[in-house]
Amino acid sequence: MKRTRKIILVSHCILNSNSKVEGLSQYEGIFKEIVDMLHDKGIGIIQLPCPEMIIYGIKRWGHVKEQFDTLFYRENCRKMLKPIICQVKSYIDAGYEIVGVIGIDGSPSCGVNFTCSGDWEGTPSKDDIDHKIKDLKEVEGFGVFMEELKKYLEEYDIEIPFTGINENDVYSSLKDISEFLNDK
Repeated sequence: MKRTRKIILVSHCILNSNSKVEGLSQYEGIFKEIVDMLHDKGIGIIQLPCPEMIIYGIKRWGHVKEQFDTLFYRENCRKMLKPIICQVKSYIDAGYEIVGVIGIDGSPSCGVNFTCSGDWEGTPSKDDIDHKIKDLKEVEGFGVFMEELKKYLEEYDIEIPFTGINENDVYSSLKDISEFLNDK
């Protein structure tokens, strides 16, 4: 196949579900479907770093957006994104098209259409954890990492569409991703 000069950015865990919080990876093999879809369209892939894995490691607890909405986390997201932005800019300057970003809806970092939210703070006790879990909700909007990626791209006047895989219904999201890519 001839090079299409098209590239997409994908959240880290789409290609490596091992990076997710233990117990949250409900889509062991989705990377094959996504990669096959992208391959069939001749779209190259840039895998985004996983800020949660880099900062907190594999033995981390699940978090909500409010816990990541700190200057420290945002600045570290930008540091991780700098080489990605440099690549994207270089590709665009050479005539390539960045067709979009695929995030993970529900993620406090990589959500696109919605993210998880809650009042999580303090020292957890059994009763407190039960209350916090009941308080957990999905809210419309981007996760912190995707907000920073979007802002960083805008600083270079780069406008690309974002879409997300719904963690609650991963396989039906494949149809949405396919439709997203149909225009590309």
